[in-house]
Amino acid sequence: MDKNIVKTYWKGDMTFDASNPGGNIIMDASKDIGGNDNGLRPKAMMLASLAGCSGIDIAMLIKKMRVEIDTFDIEIEAELTDELPRYYHKVDCYYNFYGADLNEKKIKKIVDLSVEKYCGVMEMFRKFAEVSVTINYHNSLTNE
Repeated sequence: MDKNIVKTYWKGDMTFDASNPGGNIIMDASKDIGGNDNGLRPKAMMLASLAGCSGIDIAMLIKKMRVEIDTFDIEIEAELTDELPRYYHKVDCYYNFYGADLNEKKIKKIVDLSVEKYCGVMEMFRKFAEVSVTINYHNSLTNE
């Protein structure tokens, strides 16, 4: 069984340095709650992890399925609960693909494979949030 170990060190105030197999991450809180704005926010990193995990799946599948695109991006919008502890209860994932002649059928299959089969972070989010997925196709010669 695979295991990940992340060690997090307090650096003073509300700043933390977390080890990660690929490098270190500095986390901090916003100034309005006593932080220094010197690092990433832990909850927002969860959203970045979701996009990154799914994005890696998609990049691999684009190559494997030989789908031609110029680029793609993933935008995650999430809503926090009002009560404590605050957590994401609604998450909207927007997959944006850009290219001159996008194969929408293959792209949809790629996103569906990531979202439904491969992305472990997506599966974790489904345990506590309502997750929606939207695919946007931008068929153009330039990325606007």
